[in-house]
Amino acid sequence: MSLENRYWVAIAGAGPAGLYAAQHLAENGVQVVLFNRDIRPGGLAEYGIYPDKLRLKNGLRAQFQQILSLPEVHYYGNVRIGREGDFTLDDLRQLGFQAILVAVGAQGTKWLGLPGETLEGVYHAKDIVYHYNKLPPYSQRTYKIGNKVAIVGGGNVMVDVAHYLIDVCRVDEVVAIVRRGPKEVKFDRRELEMVAANLDWNAFEAELERVAPVMRALGQDPETSRELVRNAMAKAGPKRSPTRLWIRFLASPRRILDNGQGAVGGIELEDNTLVLQNGEVVAKGLGHTWVMPVDTVIFAIGDRVDETLGLPVHRYEYDKNPNPRFPIEGESFEAYDSERDEPIEGVFVAGWSRKASSGLVGTARKDGVNAARAILNYLATLSPLPESLLPRIEQAIHMLPHPVVTKEHLERLYQAEAERARALGLDDYRFATNEEMLEAMGLLGVAH
Repeated sequence: MSLENRYWVAIAGAGPAGLYAAQHLAENGVQVVLFNRDIRPGGLAEYGIYPDKLRLKNGLRAQFQQILSLPEVHYYGNVRIGREGDFTLDDLRQLGFQAILVAVGAQGTKWLGLPGETLEGVYHAKDIVYHYNKLPPYSQRTYKIGNKVAIVGGGNVMVDVAHYLIDVCRVDEVVAIVRRGPKEVKFDRRELEMVAANLDWNAFEAELERVAPVMRALGQDPETSRELVRNAMAKAGPKRSPTRLWIRFLASPRRILDNGQGAVGGIELEDNTLVLQNGEVVAKGLGHTWVMPVDTVIFAIGDRVDETLGLPVHRYEYDKNPNPRFPIEGESFEAYDSERDEPIEGVFVAGWSRKASSGLVGTARKDGVNAARAILNYLATLSPLPESLLPRIEQAIHMLPHPVVTKEHLERLYQAEAERARALGLDDYRFATNEEMLEAMGLLGVAH
């Protein structure tokens, strides 16, 4: 393709799905423009992985920098896409982009709508994860963590938050409240190893025995769950705090109690049993409730997409075309308006924007690449543009009232952080505020 004869695609979001999609499109001759809400690229690979997994993070950072170095990939950080952002999806169309890929993750948070959710000491796991991973503005917020913390959820995010509470906060007690049983937990053994040294084995054994009859009634073997935890404990690292970790199965929160001062004083739980419904094991409340005394409640129950982006949302997800024109491996990556029962021309979704997953980078990578394949099939039905969109894009960027970060600015940021790490004798250093990052790049106070 000549410089004057190109296809142009905008990607909203520079997490793993967006970045790997950009790579695949660029390698096929497409000009890609990444718009990222954050200053730094990486998304959950940067701000969702536990900080001590530095080798994994550095490996991913190197891959992402390699993708951004491609001449066909253009990057604009500190730019928000959406109805309340710097550019709407319609703005991107008017700039001339032939296709738009939405890969902004699931920026919203799920809540259960329980009484007491607004009390002091009630948080969403995402806020805590972003806080300890130094994502502005969460990095600057204060979270009051008590001595006995309940985490509602049974996935890898629950384990990560427990890791933080055990290693950093060193609270007295952490209890994971799991709606279903041991067989339905979503965390894996390797993640559990991070906190297994603090797991109360006797309490787990007693809990397993308590729920074993319900498991056996469904044909489940409690021994497989026992082995999972036993193997994790066998490979656990050293115990770094006296925190006691335990799990309560077959329990659903019903309300959060006020301690009389506007803060958490306990959580009311309803006992569950398990039933088979349409081939899936689901929790069924038994009507019996009881109160567990806790002073902090953290919900790790999943995420929801950003409803202000400008795409139709149902059941926490963006609508996808049920009959895609360009399916990849039987999956739809095409945005859809289910109210009007029509596809949204030229708009695609990938990663958690398409479907919430396990959070593994490999899963996001595959989803991003497959979305790029669908876009390439779509672009094949269009004529390439006669001229570059860059002048028009740059003009729109310069009209924004705040600094915008480019690839060249990112190089300055990485260099400044590496120098700070060497000066402090640290393996890794990341600025915790946007102001610090902008200053390191020479952008503080700069407006376009």
